[in-house]
Amino acid sequence: MRVKWLDHVNVIASDLEATSQFYAEIFGLERRDAPPPLTQEDAQWMYDADGKAIIHVNSLTCRRTFPREIVPGPTGSIHHVALSCEGYDEMGARLTAARLEHHCNSVPAIGLRQIFTMDPNGVLFELNFFGD
Repeated sequence: MRVKWLDHVNVIASDLEATSQFYAEIFGLERRDAPPPLTQEDAQWMYDADGKAIIHVNSLTCRRTFPREIVPGPTGSIHHVALSCEGYDEMGARLTAARLEHHCNSVPAIGLRQIFTMDPNGVLFELNFFGD
C-alpha cells in the first residue's frame, strides 16, 4: 500500500448553506449534491476545476460511517488544510471584498505566496500560489 494523494477534506458544518456558499463564492469551487444515500439537506460536495470533489461539507445531523462527537469551532489537532491555487491577486481581492480576515505570507526561496483564511466553521485554509 502507498498513499497517492490527499483525496478530500470533510468539514462538519453547523450551517451547511453558509459553508457551501463560502466555498463556492470565495474559493470558486463548484457545489453539487453529495451522492445517495446522502441528501442535499445533509451534504454538499465542493468540486475543483478538474471535477474532483475536494471538500465534503456535511451537516451536524448527517449520518456518518465512523460516528464521533463533533465540536464546532477550531479544528483540534488539525491546524490547517492547504490547497494549491492559481490567481493570487484575484483571491486577495475576493477576500478583501468579502471583508474576510486573511493573512499573507511569502516563501521566496521556493517561489511561494500564501494566503491564510478561515471558513465559517473556523477551519483554517492555507491557499498556496507557486510562481503566481
